[in-house]
Amino acid sequence: MNETALITGASRRQGLGFAVAREFAARGYHVVLAGRDLDRTRALAAQLSDEGLSADAIRLDVTLPADVAACAEFLRTRFGRLDALVNNASTMPDFTALSLLDADLAEARAAYDVDVLGALALVQACLPLLRAAPGARIVNVASAAAGQLTAGTGGVRAPGHSLAKYALDALTVALAAELRESGIVVTGVDPGSVATHPERGDDADDRSPAEAALDVVAAAGVALSAGGRAPLA
Repeated sequence: MNETALITGASRRQGLGFAVAREFAARGYHVVLAGRDLDRTRALAAQLSDEGLSADAIRLDVTLPADVAACAEFLRTRFGRLDALVNNASTMPDFTALSLLDADLAEARAAYDVDVLGALALVQACLPLLRAAPGARIVNVASAAAGQLTAGTGGVRAPGHSLAKYALDALTVALAAELRESGIVVTGVDPGSVATHPERGDDADDRSPAEAALDVVAAAGVALSAGGRAPLA
């Protein structure tokens, strides 16, 4: 049976999640693309299947307990285990805000619910499946935005998003400690600034999703053949 990877936030063709799914699938994994828009997610899974890759799609809003439970049940009945969980789902509702003092607390809560509590809920629901796989990995997709909170330079762009990613970093460290004896490895990876939102005006030096996806896959312990790069510890 192929190793199985679940990638959240994988419903956008130009998004990082889809690029990560393709990289896993190209290396022999059966990938499960999860996103809030099931039609779009299914279309992307079908595209991978047309390319000869192994893929499924499910609807998943990580803030909804019923969705999280249904996702875990789908994985249990179809595969019985989960080899890699990539918590990529994220939101930046306060993209234009430039200061913590201007932060919209409703938007900050929304970001926290997705990036932090959503990731934790999925880990809890999928833990038996991760334990059933030899050498399972959890990869939390971090962001340099979190560093604004400790830089001491003043001004925090997208404060709700930044706070959520900062908390996600703390969650990653805590989960790694709690699961250390289980054989499940928990890592975080900052893919850098990635060109995934042309409608917002991506910067000219942003990385492509395909390039950034290699770092996420490497963080899951998957060997990369291109350029002699090795998996991250």
